[in-house]
Amino acid sequence: MKTTFTQRLGFKILIVVAALMAALLSGAVLFLLAGANPLQAYFVMFTKPLNGVFGLTEILVRATPLMIVALGIAISFRSGILNIGGEGQILIGAIIGAAVALYLPAMPKHLHLTLIFAASFLGGAIWGGIAGWMRAYFAVNEILSTVMLNYIAIQVYTFLIRGPMIDPQEIKYGTGVPQTAALPRELWLDKLIPGARLHTGIILAVILAVLVYLFLWKTPVGYRMRAVGAEVKASKYAGINVPKYLFFAMFLSGGFSGLAGAVEVCGVHHRGLESLSAGYGFSGIVVALFGALHPLGIIPASILFGLLIIGADMMQRSVEVPASIIMAIQGLIILALVSSQVFLSQEQMRLKLVKLLLFWKK
Repeated sequence: MKTTFTQRLGFKILIVVAALMAALLSGAVLFLLAGANPLQAYFVMFTKPLNGVFGLTEILVRATPLMIVALGIAISFRSGILNIGGEGQILIGAIIGAAVALYLPAMPKHLHLTLIFAASFLGGAIWGGIAGWMRAYFAVNEILSTVMLNYIAIQVYTFLIRGPMIDPQEIKYGTGVPQTAALPRELWLDKLIPGARLHTGIILAVILAVLVYLFLWKTPVGYRMRAVGAEVKASKYAGINVPKYLFFAMFLSGGFSGLAGAVEVCGVHHRGLESLSAGYGFSGIVVALFGALHPLGIIPASILFGLLIIGADMMQRSVEVPASIIMAIQGLIILALVSSQVFLSQEQMRLKLVKLLLFWKK
């Protein structure tokens, strides 16, 4: 049965709205149990971030690392290998970028930033490449290996910011806060709006999204990577070196996460901090899936999730509900959005629902 463009579009909108409404209704029950007004809470969550420069810019600040991580996730998932190690790759990239910023001799800003980003990308790529190499040549499950590498990366990062790379001022004053020294101001990414935290990293993220799209869809290497992800046996029959492209996909994916760590260091925190990642490694997976694993779809998806993060923070302060409730609401919304995308990917489901709608229309 053939369907028109309008029917397909209507189906997608219906599924997404239905899933979102189910999540919001479930969240409303949690708000009522916490003694809060669900309507007031949701009104704050979805509108307050859009009411001023602060909220709008903060949405983009959060969207920046999510977008970069999600682009790497899209590369690996499209190639048939799952990268669950974004958290660790972000931290490795962040600490290497901080080291290059703090310990290399002074040089022109653009050259120094280029070295920081290149080193962070390479650090994250090597960390991701370890799991890719084990999967490609030793059939080690990449989900297990990337999760274990996350734990190792966290411990390495924590050791460095508490020990060899701790801010000398923390030792001098005896406070011992686990963080590196602040980066020189000339290595901070330029602000796009005075008085706001929004920086040029958002421009870099959008450019990278376009480049990843061109790489995956317009180059022979990108085609082979997508072919490996679509059908391994057919790719082998066509003469594609499957292990090489599996490793390369995870190498690139880790590199993007490492780059996101450097962008956070140079653009937002200006030093290595204990809570630098803020869960972007895992949230980036959700953003990539919601963006249909398409680099251009990831751009609006990351902005939407930036809105959810900032809206949830504002909602917690305005409505005064426990942080655990806010996290549960976020989880419900994310689960609903991702589930809707999985449902939409099933062609048979779409055809059945269209038939049902046509039946009721009669």
